[in-house]
Amino acid sequence: MRRIIAPLMSAVVLLASCNQYEKTPTGLAYKISKGSSKDLLKQGQFVKMHVEYKLPAKDSLLSSSFGRIPVYFMVDSAQKAKHSFIEIINQCAPGDKVEFVMSVDSLKKFGMLEYNNIFKEKDQINGKVEVIKTFATQELMMADYKAEMENEKQRETKELKDHIAKKNIKAQETTSGVFVEITNAGDATAKADSGKQVSVMYRGTFLDGIKFDGNMDADSPNKQPLEFVIGQGGVIKGLEDGLKMFNKGGRGKIFIPAMLGYGPNGSAPVIPPYASLVFDIEVLDVKIAPPPPPAMPGQPQQQMPQQ
Repeated sequence: MRRIIAPLMSAVVLLASCNQYEKTPTGLAYKISKGSSKDLLKQGQFVKMHVEYKLPAKDSLLSSSFGRIPVYFMVDSAQKAKHSFIEIINQCAPGDKVEFVMSVDSLKKFGMLEYNNIFKEKDQINGKVEVIKTFATQELMMADYKAEMENEKQRETKELKDHIAKKNIKAQETTSGVFVEITNAGDATAKADSGKQVSVMYRGTFLDGIKFDGNMDADSPNKQPLEFVIGQGGVIKGLEDGLKMFNKGGRGKIFIPAMLGYGPNGSAPVIPPYASLVFDIEVLDVKIAPPPPPAMPGQPQQQMPQQ
């Protein structure tokens, strides 16, 4: 009898927990765990919160700001959100926690995504939100955001320093926060600097050594040198900054914190959010960058926007 009662009691508890969820007009299932504040979020307030999305069908974390840089935005009651926790944002106050379940079928119906190799028919996305605090002005929010950015930079710097120390790597830190190990500085008369065009062979890996890209290995799909002008944003900032420590013929490693790489968003599907990167590099050539192409006849020259 005891073997029968226990599963039945578990089923009753599970059913009771499911019944705590309510639904929005678009079918989003949600549950709000109230904190101590009764000051509900208001139109025009600036909000700081953590947000996370998981895909249970693949046991995969889609994105999360918990332990990282929080999400900031302005409450806009006029926004017609569909199948999103934004639908119930005005029911929340600082300190509240929200759990919600999104239907992939509903998101497709509302034109927010398409079925693919990640999101399948009948899948669900589980999410959670923690409302941290509100700000009366955008200036106060931006000051808080800059402080969080600095905290994240410090976390990543420590992560890289610990990794470099553990591997007994002799690397120097640049002013931007990139770490560089130089095995051969190259020809000092041909420095890789801003405005110079460089030709580079490289291998990109994560800190655990797993390779994500490159052109210098026998199994690389593309073995052509990577060519770009330093300072024009053709590659991630951390790689540009690290290359400035080398000259033509130089070789070494560049350790890049996530915020100087692909940052909080990553670069799906290859680079996950907040991924610090390592590049083995060899600078094949450094030369004066070619002039920009002339404007096509009848085409206006690009101008900077007015301040």
